[in-house]
Amino acid sequence: MKETITALPTEQNNPRTVDIDRVPTDEMMRLLHGETKRAVEAMSDALPALAALADEAAKRLSCGGRMFYAGAGTSGRIGVLDASELPATYGVEPSLVTALIPEGYDTVYDARLGDEDNEAFAVEDLKAQGLCAKDIVVGIAASGRTPYTRAALRFAASCGAFAAAIVNVPASQLAKEAHLTVVIPTGAEPIQGSTRMNAGTTQKLALNMLSTAVMIRLGKVYQNRMVEITAINDKLEERGVQMLRELTGASEHACREALTAADGHVKTATAMLLLSCDADEARRRLAACGGRLTALLKEETL
Repeated sequence: MKETITALPTEQNNPRTVDIDRVPTDEMMRLLHGETKRAVEAMSDALPALAALADEAAKRLSCGGRMFYAGAGTSGRIGVLDASELPATYGVEPSLVTALIPEGYDTVYDARLGDEDNEAFAVEDLKAQGLCAKDIVVGIAASGRTPYTRAALRFAASCGAFAAAIVNVPASQLAKEAHLTVVIPTGAEPIQGSTRMNAGTTQKLALNMLSTAVMIRLGKVYQNRMVEITAINDKLEERGVQMLRELTGASEHACREALTAADGHVKTATAMLLLSCDADEARRRLAACGGRLTALLKEETL
């Protein structure tokens, strides 16, 4: 029997918020906050699967693979947001993590343009990206039933790529297409069916943690600093200098000089100051360690 949308936990009516349109605004905020906390708490049981997904993604990206997010509606927009933030935060090429959404990025602003029921769009989008066996595709869907997202995972698996799912209902259709599924059971939304709220919040958190963990494993973080940034404006320069002072104990003047010599790249400047070498030598030694400053400094083995 075909699953109906009304049978999904994310589509049920929430008895805790049934009077939300009749309470004072401060009480409304308390209700919404309480529902958000419930959603975040629902992530706890999903953490082992999310960790396994991060390890798989890091392994593939470190061997030349790429990661694709596939989703429609709110899920697609969240994927676009996460992928778009990574180049500026971690200095990676935009092609390393790409978000796919039915009929392109114009649908981020106008949902009427995206046909999430068209499975062929997912195949076309992944073919256009040259999907290969080294890659990983992460399908994101609150319901786990979106045809576009399911087709993306099905095609990924047929290409030998790794297919993963992030969903908000157990035993979903999407899970059947995935090698690994992260289930975050958020249940009924505070506004019935508005999965941009609790389900969307947990999807954003899951992608935040996933991409951050992957970047850490790829050596884009030293200690807990995003040392891969390049100082391209005054704000980033000041952030870089402060980071260098904390990491190396060098004077502000020495940090600014090193950052300039490193063309604004904080990781290179850090290696210069800690190893007492010039920028070219720092780059050479970092490259020999796969860009991992932690490994270069022999503080720990990743």
